[in-house]
Amino acid sequence: MSTYTRKIIREMDGYTPGEQPKQKDLIKLNTNENPYPPSPTAAKLFTEFASERLRLYPDPLADDLRRTIAETYGFGVDNIIAGNGSDDILNIIIRTFVSENEKIVCFDPSYSLYGVLAKIQNAHTHLINLTDDFSIPKDFLSSKLDKLSQKDDLKVFLIANPNSPTGNAFPMSEIETICSKFKGIVVVDEAYADFADDNALRLIKKFDNLIVSRTLSKSYSMAGVRLGWAISSPSIIKEMIKVKDSYNVNLLSQLLAIGALKDLPYFKDIISTIRTTRERLVKRLKLLGFTVIPSQSNFVMASPPGRNGNELFLFLRSKNILVRYFGALKTKDYIRITVGKDEDMQKLIDCCKEYISNIQ
Repeated sequence: MSTYTRKIIREMDGYTPGEQPKQKDLIKLNTNENPYPPSPTAAKLFTEFASERLRLYPDPLADDLRRTIAETYGFGVDNIIAGNGSDDILNIIIRTFVSENEKIVCFDPSYSLYGVLAKIQNAHTHLINLTDDFSIPKDFLSSKLDKLSQKDDLKVFLIANPNSPTGNAFPMSEIETICSKFKGIVVVDEAYADFADDNALRLIKKFDNLIVSRTLSKSYSMAGVRLGWAISSPSIIKEMIKVKDSYNVNLLSQLLAIGALKDLPYFKDIISTIRTTRERLVKRLKLLGFTVIPSQSNFVMASPPGRNGNELFLFLRSKNILVRYFGALKTKDYIRITVGKDEDMQKLIDCCKEYISNIQ
C-alpha cells in the first residue's frame, strides 16, 4: 500500500461501475444503456468530422453547446454548465460547495457515487433511509427535515430522481418541500428524467439553491460520448465554472451533443419506444409473480417469487443475460433490468419462466 497516498484514499473503496464484459454474445441489460443508436443527425456529424480539427483545443466553456441546451429547455446560457458526463457535474458540485469535514445528504438506497465523491473531498455523508417501498418517509418531510436544515455542516442534498437503482420517482411536491427547507444546495440528478412523467426544471426559477443535472448517456444513446450538464441560477453556475477542468468537454462531444439535442423528433420516438417496452415488461414480470417497483426510468427493479435476487442474477448470467444485482440489505431481493429491445425482453422473460419452473 502506497504511503504517498492520502489517508482517506487508502481507506476508502472506489466507485464500482456496472460490468462492461468482453464477452460478445451476452444480452447486456446491466448498465442502463439505450439499446437504440444515437440520433442520425449526430451520426452524420461524426462521419463528416474533419479530423484536422483535433489539433485545436475545444471551447473551454462549450458556449455553442450551452446555447443549444439553453434554447432546448428555455433558459439562458449563463444558467448552464457542461461537463464530462453528469458524474463530472456531480464532482464539480461537491468540490465547489463542500469543504473537508462537512457533509452531503442523500437517500439510501441511491446512487453510490455520491458518497465516494464526498470521501474524496474528505467530507462525510448523512444518509436518509427510504421506506420499504423506496419512497421518502413522511415524517422526514414533515418534521425531521426542519431539524436537519438547522445543521450548518450539511451543505449539499443530492437526490437522484428518478432514483437509482430503484427506478421510482419522488413527487415534485416533495422535491419542492426539500428545496424550500434545506439551507444548502439541493441537487436533483435527473439522469433518467426523460423517461419520467415529470421533472424539476420548472423549479429552478423558483429556488436559487437548486441545481438540476442531466446527461446524454441514457435517453440520447450517447453513454460513450460522456456529456452532461447542469442548469441552475447564474450565480451558482459562475462558481462552478471556476472549479471545472479547463477543457472538461472535448471537441467531438460538444459537436455530437449539439446534433443530438437538435434532433427532437428522433429523441421523442426513442423515448416513446422505451416507455412502451418498459410497461410491457412490467406487466409480464407481474404475471410471473414478480414484485416490481413502479419505474419512471429506462430500467425496472424487480424481485422474483422467493425473493432471491442473487440466485436469479446468477441464473440469468448462466443464460448469457447480464442484469445488475445490488447486494445491500434493502436491495438484495431484487435485480435491476435495463429496458432493451423487444427481442431481448422476450429472451429475458423466457429465462425468468424457466427459473421459476425450476424453483417450484
